[in-house]
Amino acid sequence: MVQTALHALYDALSRLAALAVPLAVTLGALLLALLLVGLLDRERFRAGLSWAGGRLPFLGRWGLVALALGAGALATHVTRRAVDARMGAQLNARYANTADPAGGETVQTAPRVSLLTTRTYTRTLVLPADVYARLNLNGGWETLLPYLSGVGGQSVQDLREGFTRRGRNLVYTRDVTLQSEEPLGLDTTRAYADLRFVNPAGGRGTYYNATFSADYTFTNPREKASPVRFVFPLPYGSGTLSGFRLTVNGRAYRASDLGGGSVWEGVVGAGQTVRVNVTYQHQGSRGWSYRLADRREPLRNLDLTVTANRPAKFERYSLYPTSAERTAFGGPQTLRWQLQDVITAQNVAVVFAQGSVREMLAKIGLVQPPALVLAALLAVLWAGRRRLPLPPLRLAGALLGLGVGFVFGGVLTAYLPPVVAVPLGALLGAAFGVMVLGRAYLFPLVAAALVPLAFLAVGHAGLLLTLLAAVTLGVLFLTREGFPTVERRVA
Repeated sequence: MVQTALHALYDALSRLAALAVPLAVTLGALLLALLLVGLLDRERFRAGLSWAGGRLPFLGRWGLVALALGAGALATHVTRRAVDARMGAQLNARYANTADPAGGETVQTAPRVSLLTTRTYTRTLVLPADVYARLNLNGGWETLLPYLSGVGGQSVQDLREGFTRRGRNLVYTRDVTLQSEEPLGLDTTRAYADLRFVNPAGGRGTYYNATFSADYTFTNPREKASPVRFVFPLPYGSGTLSGFRLTVNGRAYRASDLGGGSVWEGVVGAGQTVRVNVTYQHQGSRGWSYRLADRREPLRNLDLTVTANRPAKFERYSLYPTSAERTAFGGPQTLRWQLQDVITAQNVAVVFAQGSVREMLAKIGLVQPPALVLAALLAVLWAGRRRLPLPPLRLAGALLGLGVGFVFGGVLTAYLPPVVAVPLGALLGAAFGVMVLGRAYLFPLVAAALVPLAFLAVGHAGLLLTLLAAVTLGVLFLTREGFPTVERRVA
């Protein structure tokens, strides 16, 4: 990052150097104009020089304020370029020194239950004597078997075939035992998904750690014990699953104990109710879905709850939650779907508003130079409204301190999550400013430091900036009598 920052600094200085020639020409033209004025009116020229000489120290001190603003803007610009280059290199690098998110948009399909039935089908084929005589098999009739159509598929449980002699005819017989599935709907579904979003250090992408747990019940409606198959489709887009357990009537199974990792088969007594619990953890990003519409089976009783610590939206034409509990400004929320006796062609599909970390940091870096200018303006207005002294040298030092804090926050994004690094840098910059100007200027410096932090709240930056502007204007233009304690302390 240091090398990238040096390159960005060199580019910025090169651009500033390119402005030196036009600036020198402009200053030369102004000097020539002043000389011409002096030749035409010496008295006014001397009076103007005397006026400028008397105010030169004052103008020079405020010129240092302008230089401090320029230095702070240059430092934040270089930091923004360096942070953006670092994140771009991380996203495009073939190798990484930290773990990337292990999942994407996760889709969990509802399980299916079916009753298993076995039936045996018999087929016969009679070959007349003249047919097999022409084949000249010499009694080796089994050599015909490969030429007969086979029976394949996972539903075939047993296959027996062969030839027999019936008089002068040859009879081929095939007995096939097939297993058929009769769909059996779930009695109840109680599912819970908890999604906790994480902003990792270094800005390597936002993801969530998910915990899924579901309880299912189904009943054998037959008057005799029957084999039942419970198929729980493993989610796709979920990366690596951890802690997977499938528990049937209190007996826990690992993935290695089940067919295909998630298929359970067993004999269920007549009228017996089976309770199944499924739990696992994984990582994902962007969204989470629960598919219900694949088979258009009736939903007798569905209760699905999704909790997340980020604002959620819903895919168009998907099932909208029957109830939602939300907090303001992107806090934790609980979404719930309660459905009874419905047949739906819709799915539960939740997506989450999240911008790119790289884009968010770029916006923060772009707004930091205007925040420095705002800090200078607010300090001047605050001093004027409160009749406080404002030495230009101290104001320049406070602006430099605030700029150093912004730079420090950008550097920390390589080691801490942005939601921690950026506020920490802004807090440090405001503390530097208060140390230089004094506690009387706490409000304008803190208000300016909060401006870049508004972009950490993805989707709410405009609202936060508007509220901050309203509060700042309200506090700034209150009458002096509203702050008697502050005036006594300053005095």
